[in-house]
Amino acid sequence: MARPISEFDVRCVSPTDLTSAEVDAWRAIQAETPAFANPLFGPDFANAVARVRSDVSVAVFSRSGCAEAFLAHHRRPSGFARPIGAPFCDYHGLVARIGEGPQGTDAVAAAGLAAFRHSGLVDPGQVFDGLQDGSEAFAIELDGGDAEGFLEAARAASPKKFKNWRRLRHRLEEDFGPLSLRVGRDAADFEQLLAWKREQFVRTGVQDVLRPDWVAALMQSLFELDTPHLSGLMLTLHAGETLVGGHFGVRSGDIYHPWIASTAPDLSALSPGQAFLDQAVRAMPGLGLRVYDLGPGHDHYKRPFASTSRSLKAGLTSVPGMRGRLSASVDSAWMIAGVGRRPAVDKVRRRLDHIAASDPSLRGRIQGLAAAALATRRRSLSDQASH
Repeated sequence: MARPISEFDVRCVSPTDLTSAEVDAWRAIQAETPAFANPLFGPDFANAVARVRSDVSVAVFSRSGCAEAFLAHHRRPSGFARPIGAPFCDYHGLVARIGEGPQGTDAVAAAGLAAFRHSGLVDPGQVFDGLQDGSEAFAIELDGGDAEGFLEAARAASPKKFKNWRRLRHRLEEDFGPLSLRVGRDAADFEQLLAWKREQFVRTGVQDVLRPDWVAALMQSLFELDTPHLSGLMLTLHAGETLVGGHFGVRSGDIYHPWIASTAPDLSALSPGQAFLDQAVRAMPGLGLRVYDLGPGHDHYKRPFASTSRSLKAGLTSVPGMRGRLSASVDSAWMIAGVGRRPAVDKVRRRLDHIAASDPSLRGRIQGLAAAALATRRRSLSDQASH
């Protein structure tokens, strides 16, 4: 159920222009609605993104002078919107108590938008219609802070995998020294994690979402951020004094959501990513973490450690009228081309969407397309060489 849009007063502002009462109301909704507890849904994350991009807006829906729903987004000149922080916003949604916000299409229209592209929609109130099932997201949730009990249950569910990972961890320690998980703000370790991630993008032909200037500025500002409601958190795994890998992301309260997960490429045969997760789970109680949100994708890596998962929604919400129909026509063209039925078309669509989301500038999109073409060429040559 949703309330009629006519009951709401609507205003769209930069997150930096929200009143203290609106910020408090936003945080209260998060605290009372478990589905929105992740820091990516909060006003502090919106504010962090607004400091590095000028196209950030929040539609505030109020009744009787009280803010009751928030829709944060990137607003392009055409009225096309994407989730705030995309492509790093693994989750987004209309933040409102269930049954207290407007219908999704009404909210998009009232915000003055033509369409909203969803990539990881969380919609506990089911206010958005006509969307497809998207990715599955995974999380580690400790029951009563019992890390060892959690790991024992995970081992019991996948005994062969965990036995092999334990053997590889022992090899890491034999070759480099004892494993230790560290929490810190070592700039050299941070730069190394980012460099490894960018190398991985090049190696696998994936869009380098860390390249745009605004992304570099966002990562650096969050790395330095330490406030009661939002802080950057970097966890690194060392074997002796050798940096093996790590995670970087944002934390709010007892919930951690990392984006950057990277490991030393020359140690890949020793599965350093699994060694990292094993140590990270053990460290959660001491760090005051209850939820380690691994986000969507890379099921083979995350699923064995995850205790919970949730399905996300994807697709386009377009408003009635010509502007909405123009946006929807692009999706229709992709459907004709075979999205959802032809893996090659799905891959092209995802790549173009990542390019558009990560860099709004014309120059950046041209560079992204050129990099995509080069990566395709490299893969083609590699495939030919292997045959």
